[in-house]
Amino acid sequence: MRRIKAAVVSVVPSPYQRDIFRALANRPEIDLRVYYLEAAAPDSPWPEVPQQSYETILPGRWFSIANARFHVVTRCPALQDHSVVILNSLTSTLAQWSMRFRPAGQRLLFWAERLKPQTSYLRRTFQKHLSTPIQNTDAIVAIGSVAENAYHQAFPRLPHFNIPYHCDLEPFFARTAGLPQREEEVVFLFCGQVIARKGVDILVTAFDRLIRKGFRARLVLVGRRADLDWALTFSSEKSRPLIEYQGFSDPKRLPEFFSKAHVFVLPSRYDGWGVVVNQALGAGLPIICSDAVGAAFDLVQHEVNGLRVAAGSVNELEKAMQQLCENPDSLTLYGAASRKLAKEWTPERGAEKWLSVLSHFD
Repeated sequence: MRRIKAAVVSVVPSPYQRDIFRALANRPEIDLRVYYLEAAAPDSPWPEVPQQSYETILPGRWFSIANARFHVVTRCPALQDHSVVILNSLTSTLAQWSMRFRPAGQRLLFWAERLKPQTSYLRRTFQKHLSTPIQNTDAIVAIGSVAENAYHQAFPRLPHFNIPYHCDLEPFFARTAGLPQREEEVVFLFCGQVIARKGVDILVTAFDRLIRKGFRARLVLVGRRADLDWALTFSSEKSRPLIEYQGFSDPKRLPEFFSKAHVFVLPSRYDGWGVVVNQALGAGLPIICSDAVGAAFDLVQHEVNGLRVAAGSVNELEKAMQQLCENPDSLTLYGAASRKLAKEWTPERGAEKWLSVLSHFD
């Protein structure tokens, strides 16, 4: 196979996407360029990391439409020089132009999480207008099996593939999650923005019920503060002292928090994927996920390495947390299963999957 000239257009240099881009750039079969629409996202204050030689921040600005950031690129890159272009976002002039007016012979792939269901007429209309040109691409590379099914229903004539995020798990492999001894508290960890969409109020309520029943447990919250004060209103005087807020963390510190936990919980009302679930795998943790988390269907095998619960259900989440508190042996079994599954979710494995897809279109 000759060397493939590929370009990726993504929104922001997140630490997690950059892991798989780095693995792809290291492959001799790929001549990769990555273009970002902005240098940093306002709601994700990751520490600034120097750009790689294949990365470029595009000039432009963004404005809000229907509560979404739409990017206007003021100087477009020479995408016509690439045989394959991978679009990771719909909300930019560059993506919309590329899907409508791409050069003859160029292959165009759309790589994305499932589109978030919209409740308002304005947002549904805006999303439909932006997503309709997807039908002009050569294939959809979905981030997760849930997204793949959704895109297959919306665009049945297009080829579909499934390549979720694959991030560097070595720092998590290097740390071993401890197990609680008999009569010791079980530490539940949540990592993400402390907002309603992530279901933190549901988690705090379920945890409060657990403590009221007399179970020995502690809840650790790591992430941007956002709606923390509101979320804590769902706790009682009995459970509040057992909830620890650790603040927003540099990604390099996350393995430390994961290694001190016994169970990872992500009860989101909606999450297109959820890279923190990858990290919980690497840390060898049992995982409780809602069925609204994309990663729950690719990374969590129910009653093998974790439990899936209905999104928005305090009762189901409480039951799952109680089940793990009552069965400490399952913590060992589920954790070992997570660590075993994690071996297949490295950036190098992700790069292999991308090479397999790209070989179809070069």
